Amino acid sequence: MILGIGTDLANIDRIAGTLDRFGDRFRHRVFTPTELARAARRKDEAGTLAKRWAAKEACSKALGTGLAMGISWRDMAVGNLPSGQPVMALTGWAAERLARMTPPGHHAIVHVTLTDDHPWAQAFVVIEARPGTTPA
Repeated sequence: MILGIGTDLANIDRIAGTLDRFGDRFRHRVFTPTELARAARRKDEAGTLAKRWAAKEACSKALGTGLAMGISWRDMAVGNLPSGQPVMALTGWAAERLARMTPPGHHAIVHVTLTDDHPWAQAFVVIEARPGTTPA
């Protein structure tokens, strides 16, 4: 069953401007060390971070809160499987919210997809509950 969906569209040039203006203060407030390391290896750091920004916004919407009610940017982290597929990990308040949303006898799966076409970065998040207490 679907517990929540969210989408977000971020302007890569806006993120680049924010990086220029606030630098590491912005980076460390919003992104995890793993996210920052991946972006640093990329030719287009701003584009990589814009996709992750959009994913965090989309995830907060799928959780039904937006970026309110105590969710921290860093409570939602985008990683990648060896295949390159993006994955979303939740910690802190975001993980607590997800646990409260998940019906008894189910486990939650957060699906995320990312795309970009300069100057836009987009993310879509679907939170699914599957029967059983552990992921397959």
